[in-house]
Amino acid sequence: MTVSDLPSGTPLPPVSEVVPHAGAMRLIDELVHADAEQCVARATVRATQLFVDDAGMPGWTGIEYMAQTIAAWAGVRDRAAGRKPGLGFLLGSRRYACDVAAFPVGSVLTIRTQVELIGDNGLGMFACTLALDGREVARANVSVFQPADAQAFLQGQQA
Repeated sequence: MTVSDLPSGTPLPPVSEVVPHAGAMRLIDELVHADAEQCVARATVRATQLFVDDAGMPGWTGIEYMAQTIAAWAGVRDRAAGRKPGLGFLLGSRRYACDVAAFPVGSVLTIRTQVELIGDNGLGMFACTLALDGREVARANVSVFQPADAQAFLQGQQA
């Protein structure tokens, strides 16, 4: 089963079940949409979160919101295929641009990721946007890697 095979109306899982981040490191709150090509997540900026200062959540954290939304997409995809969500890595981004210095506390962020390419070797590229209270304020192309065996990869046992 793949994400595109999910019956219409199938509820999306909680973020905690498809994203490896936990506690203060999990920035996204809920999945709004996921299919074979894209994922949409939502997050509310809270004063108690990591990185938040008097101005709010710094704009540079937008890339992490994007990466966690990609992780959620991969987790939903793994789960639909009957696998436990795997561990992935943010490799980098091209042209991350953010129009605001910070995302104010209390603001609602909507993060969209669109698959540009996925290789059989676990490499992927996503076109991402982040909207602040409905207005797009950040965009990037994000590169990720999800090895078949993350533990072996981390231990240097995978080429």
